[in-house]
Amino acid sequence: MDMDQDLTKNLRFLRETERSIRISNNEVIGKFVPPITAERMLSFSVAVSKFRADYINAAFKFADATHPEGIEGTAEIEELVLCRRRFEEARDAFIALERTIEMGYINVE
Repeated sequence: MDMDQDLTKNLRFLRETERSIRISNNEVIGKFVPPITAERMLSFSVAVSKFRADYINAAFKFADATHPEGIEGTAEIEELVLCRRRFEEARDAFIALERTIEMGYINVE
């Protein structure tokens, strides 16, 4: 078998498995997540934006509480870490949702 035939075989395999993966993901996710509407997507996006704003505000509080001699604002550090984690988790979940929609793993209305 030459390389072109191998590539064709591999691409066919991927197309066939992608379809099966799409169907199984759609069935499994559909049992737990209702169809996504534009309103739900926008609401999620706004929540991520709020977490981003909280994170940026916490960063400024941290910067304002930091003295040239050293860091004194341990409360500000803890808030910054919490806000960053909250934002990153929400952002990553939103990215996962976008990917899920792109791949056809979830129904949209």
